[in-house]
Amino acid sequence: MTMIAITQNTPVLVAIDIAKARHEVLIAVPGKKRRRRLTVLNELADFTRLITALKDYGRPVRAAFEATGNYHRALAYHLATAGFEVKLVSSVALARTREALHNSWDKNDPKDAQVILHMMEIGNEQFYHDPLNFVPFSGQFAYWPYAAIFQVISSKACFGVL
Repeated sequence: MTMIAITQNTPVLVAIDIAKARHEVLIAVPGKKRRRRLTVLNELADFTRLITALKDYGRPVRAAFEATGNYHRALAYHLATAGFEVKLVSSVALARTREALHNSWDKNDPKDAQVILHMMEIGNEQFYHDPLNFVPFSGQFAYWPYAAIFQVISSKACFGVL
């Protein structure tokens, strides 16, 4: 019989359904059957509470979400700054997976978080990169290469040099 070994490097999976006012969060800890469900308001205090709860697990954390307008950017920035791996789930893939798993078009936030978690478990996720912010990568701040060009162009345009 095959034995499944859960190592300390196995990440905690965090599926987040993004909305304007509040986000539904589903946390799957390796080796545990039950999943933890949280509702996080789109406020800094709740972001801090979520980050503290995730750091308490003492494991690497991989968070994924479906990009929804601009509502995901604040939470994604704070999760990335805290050192967590941030991933993106395609809207089309999410809709098709939801339809296949639940055999209906019915949509609600907790169900979407479950589908996002399922997609994370099978590896159907994409890299997340916010080009307008400095995004931490491997403990250092990565610099968006075109930001300097835009700064030079905008400063010259302001002084009529162009």
